[in-house]
Amino acid sequence: MIITVMPQKTTPTLSFQGALGAYSHLACDNFKPGCQVLPCVDFASAIRAVHEGQADLACLPVDNSIAGRVADMHHLLPDSQLQIVAETFIPIEHCVMSVKGATLKGIQHVHSHVHALPQCRQYIKKQGWQAHVASDTAAAAEMVAEKGDPTQAAIASRIAAGIYGLDILAENVADAAHNTTRFVLMAPMANKCPLPDINTPCLTSFVFQVRSIPAALYKALGGFATNGLNLVKIESYMIDGDFAAARFYAEVEGHPLSKSMQLALEELGFYADAVHLLGTYAQHAFRQA
Repeated sequence: MIITVMPQKTTPTLSFQGALGAYSHLACDNFKPGCQVLPCVDFASAIRAVHEGQADLACLPVDNSIAGRVADMHHLLPDSQLQIVAETFIPIEHCVMSVKGATLKGIQHVHSHVHALPQCRQYIKKQGWQAHVASDTAAAAEMVAEKGDPTQAAIASRIAAGIYGLDILAENVADAAHNTTRFVLMAPMANKCPLPDINTPCLTSFVFQVRSIPAALYKALGGFATNGLNLVKIESYMIDGDFAAARFYAEVEGHPLSKSMQLALEELGFYADAVHLLGTYAQHAFRQA
């Protein structure tokens, strides 16, 4: 009898929204150097790829230092049935690129992601170009390469220019030098990923909805203040077009097994509904830089 031993998979597959060469692609390699990647058409598809076993983890952008929160992400996270297990920060170094022989002076149209274009608003205005939204930065580069039109350019990463055979006409064209995007790495809830050590500086992300009573948000968050926990982020967004109540996405420095966090979450539960922990993960070194 011949027994066939299947080779063990040594590198995880990470799904992301966009084409090869997108900043999310760079973030995947930052999380898991040498990993396999699975480009997806949108964020929901990247999440679904994990549930369907096509990918082990999903790499998703959540915030940019210029454009703010990534649209749709906070609507997708609570219902994703995935947990945040890590974060990373990618400096965004936008390049203007076009086909061989193109010049900056000859460019009339520029294509890029809906968040990348506002990050370069002043530069684009100065050049007098017409801006067009693409599904992502790398897809814009791919489209420009396919068109072969020297009046068309893309704003994307340097790696995208190399992948799609484009010339870089200008570098670092973002309006602010601090342009940085934060990404999170997400794994299935069923994986039971271990929590960071309780002494590790970490973040806990969660969503909740306050009850429709006076000072509900003030009272719901009071437990974090009285227990000495630093709430580093809180954002509200509408649920299903309801103007009466909002859902909140929050991040706090703390570990869910610490006494202070447990007391704060208990107090949150007195004034909030649908409290859902999205994950606890080590703080990236970028936060201390």
